[in-house]
Amino acid sequence: MDSFDHILNWRLKHGSHTFPGQDGGTCINEAAIVAAGFPYQPVRSVEDMPACFSRPICRLAMQLNDQADNKQRQHLLPFVTRLACADTPTVEREREAYIASRMRWCLPFREGLKVLEGALAIGRQADGFPIEEVRTRMESAQQKAPSPTSEPDNFLFSKFQGWFVGIF
Repeated sequence: MDSFDHILNWRLKHGSHTFPGQDGGTCINEAAIVAAGFPYQPVRSVEDMPACFSRPICRLAMQLNDQADNKQRQHLLPFVTRLACADTPTVEREREAYIASRMRWCLPFREGLKVLEGALAIGRQADGFPIEEVRTRMESAQQKAPSPTSEPDNFLFSKFQGWFVGIF
């Protein structure tokens, strides 16, 4: 994990983000989109993910990302390149059933990582990307960052704010 973290120089954070920060500053799913070669986009739900990403696996990854503390969250980095593994509807249902049968509300983070690993072993595996290619993609997203840090998006606030533009 430490060598992967060093190669990517990316920090996973809680919640969705409008832009990645210069330190990475995204959730695991947003980082996975960039690693897979797609343009950066915020992810507020798994439905925001490109079609090649497994919905049950991304849902679990998002849950682990958002329930973890900052130190634990970095243990998700090795999974960033493995989430683009969508399979047939039958396999996706099998993954969903596997996850549902093993997850509990108060499951320790390390146990959640084991469930994620088990779910990833079911069905199609993500196509491997050369680490240099992934590093280049991640660095490119970081260089486009508008500010040195990123904060979680407050979607509802921005939605309400947009409704009232021009009224006052």
